[in-house]
Order: sequence, then C-alpha cells, then structure tokens
Amino acid sequence: MINNHLFDAATYAARRARLQKEVGSGIILLPGNDDSPMNYLDNTYPYRQDSHFLYFAGISQPGLALVIDIDENTTTLFGDDLSIDYIVWMGPQPSMAELAHQIGVTHTAPYAALTDKLRAAKAGQRNIHYLPPYRGDNSIRLSRWLDKPLDQLAAGVSESLIKAIVAQRVIKSDEEVAELEKAVNFTGDMHLAVMKAAKPGITEAALAGIAAGIAQAHGTQPGYSIILTINGQTLHNHYHGNTLTSGKLVLGDFGADSHMFYAGDITRTFPVDPIFTSRQRDIYNLVLQMQLSAIDALKPGVRYYDVHLLSARVMVEGLKSLGLMKGDTDEAIASGAFALFFPHGLGHMLGLDVHDMEDVGEQYVGYAGELERSKQFGLKSLRLGRALQPGFVLTVEPGVYFIPELMDLWEQQGKYLDFINYDKLQAYRDFGGVRIEDNVLITATGHRILGNPIPKTIAEVEEVRKAHFPLLVG
Repeated sequence: MINNHLFDAATYAARRARLQKEVGSGIILLPGNDDSPMNYLDNTYPYRQDSHFLYFAGISQPGLALVIDIDENTTTLFGDDLSIDYIVWMGPQPSMAELAHQIGVTHTAPYAALTDKLRAAKAGQRNIHYLPPYRGDNSIRLSRWLDKPLDQLAAGVSESLIKAIVAQRVIKSDEEVAELEKAVNFTGDMHLAVMKAAKPGITEAALAGIAAGIAQAHGTQPGYSIILTINGQTLHNHYHGNTLTSGKLVLGDFGADSHMFYAGDITRTFPVDPIFTSRQRDIYNLVLQMQLSAIDALKPGVRYYDVHLLSARVMVEGLKSLGLMKGDTDEAIASGAFALFFPHGLGHMLGLDVHDMEDVGEQYVGYAGELERSKQFGLKSLRLGRALQPGFVLTVEPGVYFIPELMDLWEQQGKYLDFINYDKLQAYRDFGGVRIEDNVLITATGHRILGNPIPKTIAEVEEVRKAHFPLLVG
C-alpha cells in the first residue's frame, strides 16, 4: 500500500518552501485521503492518495495529513505508526519517522493531535488555509477540525492557497515530465494491445479487461474509468456491454498512471474490420487533420482557446467538403453551429490528475483570470483556454461525432439551418464518433509529443489491424 516510488527529499522540501513563501502566513492544511469502502469497512476501492498531498509529501498511504505552519516555519506529518494487527494482515511498514525522513520532514505527530493543533490555531485567530474537499469523509473531518458546518466549508476555502498551488503544479519539472512519459508509454501498450485484440464477436468488456490488465502488468492501474466503445458518439461512455460487429468503429479513451501517479490520457479510434470504410476514412482523416493542425500551433504565448477554434475551423471546412455543413465558416464557428459535431473542448491540463487540479476549479487552472469561459454549447466545455507556457503538459483531443438525439433536437428546433445540411446527416446516424488524442509538453520554443509513437495514421492503424486479421484480409 505504501508507495516506494518517491522523488528526492529535496524536491518535496523545495516545493513546500515555495508554497510557504507564496501563501505568506498562517497554517496550510493538506489532508491525505483514506481508504474508501465498497460495501463494508475492509473491502475497499483501490486506494488513491490526494494529488496535492502527493505533490508536497509524496507518500501513498491512508491516515496522513500534512501541516505547514508558516508562522512557526515548521512542517509536520500527522499520522500513526501501524499496529501489529495491521502488520499481520498487510506486512511490515515504515514508521512515521522513517516516512517523514524520506520527504525531508523532521516533525511528526499522532493523527489525533491534529485536532488540537487546528483548534489552537483557530482560537488564536490564525488563518487556516485549506482546499475544497471533494470526498465526503474529508469534508466531515474538516468540519470537525474547524468547528465549521459542512455547508460553510466552501466559503472558507483559501483562494491564495489555490493560486499558489496551481502556479507550481501547472509547470512540470523535468522529473515530472519523465514520469508523464512513462505513463504515456504504459498507455501506449494498452492501446496497442486493444487494437490487436479487437475483432467481430469480441465484447467491449473483454477489450477493457485487456487494457486494464496491461496497466496492472506494469505495476500500476488505469488513471480513470476506461472508455472503450462502439458508440463513440457518447463522449464519456463507460458502458462495456456491447459486442463488436463488422462496419463499426471502436473508440478507446484510457490511460495508465505511472508508479508515481502521473497520468497518461490517450484516445485512438479504429475499425472493427481490418480496414476503414470510405466514409470512416473521410471522417477519420478529418479528425487527424484537426489534431495535427492544433498540435502544430502549440507554442508559448498562444491561447489554447484560439487553438480550439483553429481545430474547429479545420473541421467546418472539411465537413463542408463532405456536404454536411455549408455557409460562411467564420459565422458557423461564431454561432456555435460547429458544436453539433464537436461538442467538447480540445483538451485539458495533464499531470497527477487526468484533468489536472480540476478539484480546485478550472477557472484557476485552465483560465487563470486571462479570459472568461464561454457559456456557448460546446465551447463552454473547453477546460483549458489560457495562454500556454513552457512546462505545461496538456491533451490535444479533437473529435467528430454524430449524435442522433442532438441532431434530431436541433433539426426540430430549426437551429443553424444556414450551416448544417440535416438531410445529409441521416446517412451518418449509426456512424458513432472519432476522437484522436495525444499528450503534449509545451517547450521554450514550441512543443513535444510525449511517449513512443502510437499508431495514428490510417496506414499505421490498418497495418496493425491487418496483421492480426489474416483470415479476414483478401
């Protein structure tokens, strides 16, 4: 259970020192996560430590909290040495003092002592900085520690702590980039295994099991719920109950964590058959062009909002050439008509979280006060809009989807008749969707795609598919 993969103690000490300096005064409280039971206390979901705790303390173990007392210039790791009963069931574990030493912390205290520490700080009218809790048990603990009703916790969240943490975590160090690259390479193995195993008659569940098994074989786990479906028009489709049939596309959006919990997030789309049909080929090549154009535009100073619109422009022009859209391209984009086919954002920050730091609010991470988030359908789902900086790691994942329910609704409402050829869409009702995604580092002069190449062009995808369908080719 305890994570033995840590950066050097000096890395964590430097992160905490910078945080302490930028917050300025008071107490910083970073509670870790506890185990979460499925249906009774000892039957738990796979453990995942809080990402902020991991960033500043590194230890993947329940029952811990980190307190940085800025005014007293001390950092304390709160937690209890494990009992012999625990050791009998789970094996020997490092002591609290040993854990603290590994991350450059000299002070430890029993977990129960945290209550007195925080109550004394509150009595002294000291500022206690905490982040928005996203788990119910941590909310309850915060409420008890701070003597604050649950419905008032949100009002006490520290914006200065959020901004200081975001400012650090959005810029990935070389050692973090190396972890992300490991995660992407594990993820590439998952995708290649699925691409090889897919065939008519196999279930989505079997392919999802293959993907998860590859992650586990690397000694880690999927970083988020696996999307693996023949119904790619449903953006976050976690249902795996269908059987693959000839003529369909498979959309797989999944990724592995590195051993230090940095996430890979890759999407590939491929045909159930050994080769794409001509219609599949047209849409796939369009999405690939959208993605390559977007990646090519990435460099410091460019707003990701504008890259999203660039990708949308490529799509509109392509759909016009296929007879599915019409009219002025600029007007089609400004009006939001394009979102019928591209209803999500181009990408998001990536790091210790697959949607990095989404728990503290995308307005701080993806927009940072640089621009207002759109309220327009589709564009409002863009998680990252701000100007890019060296050290950002982000996803680039455009897609084109044919969602029958949305197509019918907009046609019934008479929406965007100047831009959408609804009569031509009927032939695409059963098409599904195509999404292609890579993970990209922003460098001082441009960008770099992370990880080993994963088959992406039609020729590359078909080469893999044909090699594993010898009876179906020719």
